[in-house]
Amino acid sequence: MFSARPLAHLATGKAIQPRILAQLVAKVMGQLTLAAAGGAILTLPMAHAYAQEAVAAPLPATADVVQDTPADTVAAPPADEPVADTAPVAPALQYDVRVNAPGDLDELLEKNLDLERFRGNPRMDREQLQRLVRDAPEQVKDLVATAGFYTPVVTVNVDTAGSRPVVTVNVEPGEAVVVDKVELELRGFDPTPPLAASEPYDTEGLKRRWPLKTGAIFRQAEWESAKRALLREVVQTRYPRAQLVDTQAVVDPETHKASLLVILSSGPELRFGELRIEGLKRYDPAIIRNLNKIRPGEYYSESALQLYQARLQDTGYFASVEVSADMSSILNEQIEAGQAVQEGETVASAQASRGPAPQLPLVVRVTENKQQNVSAGIGFSTNTGNRAQLNYDNLNVWGTRFKSAITMETKKQTAHANFYFPTTERGYNDSVGASFERSDISNEITAVSTIAAKRNWGGTNLERSLTFEFLSEDKTVVGLEQTRSKSLPLTYAITKRSLDSLLFPTKGYVINAQVGGALLPVLTDERFVRVSGKGVYYKPLGEKGELIVRGEMGALGSKEKKGVPAVYLFRAGGDQSVRGYAYQELGVKEGDATVGGRYLATASAEYQYWFKPKWAIAAFYDAGNAADSVKDALELKSGYGLGGRYKSPVGPINVDVAYGHAVHAFRLHFSLGFTF
Repeated sequence: MFSARPLAHLATGKAIQPRILAQLVAKVMGQLTLAAAGGAILTLPMAHAYAQEAVAAPLPATADVVQDTPADTVAAPPADEPVADTAPVAPALQYDVRVNAPGDLDELLEKNLDLERFRGNPRMDREQLQRLVRDAPEQVKDLVATAGFYTPVVTVNVDTAGSRPVVTVNVEPGEAVVVDKVELELRGFDPTPPLAASEPYDTEGLKRRWPLKTGAIFRQAEWESAKRALLREVVQTRYPRAQLVDTQAVVDPETHKASLLVILSSGPELRFGELRIEGLKRYDPAIIRNLNKIRPGEYYSESALQLYQARLQDTGYFASVEVSADMSSILNEQIEAGQAVQEGETVASAQASRGPAPQLPLVVRVTENKQQNVSAGIGFSTNTGNRAQLNYDNLNVWGTRFKSAITMETKKQTAHANFYFPTTERGYNDSVGASFERSDISNEITAVSTIAAKRNWGGTNLERSLTFEFLSEDKTVVGLEQTRSKSLPLTYAITKRSLDSLLFPTKGYVINAQVGGALLPVLTDERFVRVSGKGVYYKPLGEKGELIVRGEMGALGSKEKKGVPAVYLFRAGGDQSVRGYAYQELGVKEGDATVGGRYLATASAEYQYWFKPKWAIAAFYDAGNAADSVKDALELKSGYGLGGRYKSPVGPINVDVAYGHAVHAFRLHFSLGFTF
């Protein structure tokens, strides 16, 4: 609640002050005088009278006034709407408005004054303008009060000398009202019986985090925001039935001080109960159960519900997902307790007779996606050329999800089919599948058939995987004979993310590391060990700038390179590597082709400037190489250039023009997002 009234009013609620009477008299006696010839000024004595009395002019003493909307959203027209009930009898009157107020007050007034809102209205005439001018001082006073100024001096003048009237609003806000006293009364916060040993709620922490501290300027918007934030923090964990019992902000315009009172009642401490699933028809309930990390008896947590819902949405099985805690049992308990009190029991005895507060059933409501889906698409990549793709997805094949795709690109053609098992209770995501890939890159032609089993676990911030696969590869290098090899490698990968946004990151980092190899002479022509790591770092520079630093390193150890699948060797160049060079152009020369090497090193620095919310220009410098020795790999090939960035609904679109210093040529690069 919000009130601004003299302290005498607070004490009696009946005192009538001379200032109020003076203000009324000033309004009655105010005169409009208009000079008959050039240079005329329309003056409003009532505005000056109001300004003189604004220091002590209180709000009505009948009750505190509740303001639930921020001051800068004042949109409702006054009760005596000047425009709606007056028929136009002449062309609309055009006028200008000038607001002279310090700080942010001018913007506040320009957005919300009726003088501004009705400017250009087709029904505007001189009489309507006079009414708006007459009401402006009172409206200004109300608006600047929401910003913490309760004793403004307001003058409104109208200059009719020119071709159109000019209304000038001058505001001297006076001294700002500051918070003098804050009283936060937190009621309840008792553990649910019989769990008396529950961890106490940190009520002192709530008080410390209250944002509107003593000495701060009292602004209506910040007052409302502080109350909402306090309640939101409580209802998000353990006490979802919490409510604000009473709130008051008592402002004394004479002393420029505000006293705040907030009384919050926690309600009962609530905990989660058993899982209940609704809407599931075709798919295994284990899909939902195994993703549930919430256990019966745990504290209610809104964030836990949101995280569970996000995990279910990511499965692809459901068109819609709603995860909630069923509050009906709590409401029934409260109704029964209220009836018992009416029958003569005390509140405490009524609650005790009901036993411990019930647990909240965890309810998952789903709408299933259709079981089968076929999709097709076309595209283009500056790495691998034109692309056409056909996808088939079946959500229930022998209790698993089946996904397959055929992709035809200028330089690469792939086909794969995979079965994805439901997430296990321990959080593992297992899959098995087969794939075939043919590529023709830098005069090296490879055809690889793969059978793989993979396990993923972890979340978005920390993701891990273990892949066991068998590869059979046919490789042809232009000018050399064809070779065939097979391998049975095992690879462990870990990815750590700390980003402010997964789709449009501006701050944070991503790190990926892999270690693997084929160590046993089983279905393997050449044993090897391979390690690699890469990372991206984002840092804001100023309000519109952003620095992106990227790097990648890798090494392979084997007795002979021949027999190691080409996919486990290293090459550089392309959209996501070293710009200015063709896709995988940097590597080891072998015949007329460029093939992979044992070692890799790349680095990149890029600056982006967002001149519009969705558009940016970029300048970058890339360097890197791949070779069979560390020395040669560190002889970096550089590329640099300029580019454009656009934030599309599916991720950032990047278009770059880069100059490859080693090849003395420009190259266009186009990419969507970043590969990681």
